[in-house]
Amino acid sequence: MFNALVVEKDEETGKTSASVQQISEDDLPHGEVLVAVEYSTLNYKDGLCIGPGGGLVRQYPHVPGIDFAGTVEESSDERYKPGDKVVLTGWRVGEAHWGGYAQKARVLADWLVPLPEGLTTRQAMAVGTAGFTAMLAVMALEDHGLETGHGPVLVTGATGGVGSVATAVLAQLGHEVAAETGKAEHEAYLTDLGASRIVPRAELEEVTKKPLESENWAGCVDAVAGTILGRALKQMKYGTSVAAVGLAGGAAIEGALITPFILRGVNLLGIDSVMQPYGNRRRAWERIARDLPMEKLEAMVQPATLSDLPELGRDILKGQVKGRVLVDVNG
Repeated sequence: MFNALVVEKDEETGKTSASVQQISEDDLPHGEVLVAVEYSTLNYKDGLCIGPGGGLVRQYPHVPGIDFAGTVEESSDERYKPGDKVVLTGWRVGEAHWGGYAQKARVLADWLVPLPEGLTTRQAMAVGTAGFTAMLAVMALEDHGLETGHGPVLVTGATGGVGSVATAVLAQLGHEVAAETGKAEHEAYLTDLGASRIVPRAELEEVTKKPLESENWAGCVDAVAGTILGRALKQMKYGTSVAAVGLAGGAAIEGALITPFILRGVNLLGIDSVMQPYGNRRRAWERIARDLPMEKLEAMVQPATLSDLPELGRDILKGQVKGRVLVDVNG
């Protein structure tokens, strides 16, 4: 028997509740690899799964946790042996398949990636899905021509999980980073991560009738969308790209979007971390191990245990969580 955060639904009221319970390996879903989970993280999707509405969950009982890192205990797939360190993000784990908020998880081998050399399981989940997504965004910008010395790179929603890692990685790679935030009290945090300029949210929230504005940004990692993405697109330099990773600010975008695309050749790159091919996942984690300044991880991390997650799940849905929530499932 081992501990897991289990979400259950009352069929009469439709309400859900989450609590730490003891479950067994027999309770786990099908998969070729059994992993002793060491760390997971808290993401917005996890908050939806834990929350009172149930969010993304279709079948109960359910174990949330959309990512995890740990050690292989059993495997029927020759690619993984007992003792191997592995990391998992995506594939709807924690939504349609039981996830990382348990001391053991059973998953399909194709969903795993070997933990890169030099990266611990704790560091991997200090980065987590948010950091993995941030690295995918940086890689996409590089694939579309982003280079240092061409001007500042804008990161929107910079105090969130994706934004924090994107800020740190871009700064480590030598880019000038302009970090957007609606929280003035977090300016020192962003500066410590490597941001060279803080952009108050009010500067990008104002809706203007101008089809284009001054060419300010050599690239952009957008974790907000909505009005802010619309303003950022108008301010991109010619031939540059925006990597869009989230919809916290809404799916509707104000402005004449055709103008930056036609007149400035701006690329809008959608980043989906859920079903990335194995090669992309492996490359992203290897880049994280190589290019993310690990000494900055601690500034991003808020430690938590399974019992903390019901409350933290509510907080992340309210936008009250800064940086990365690192879940020690054995704590």
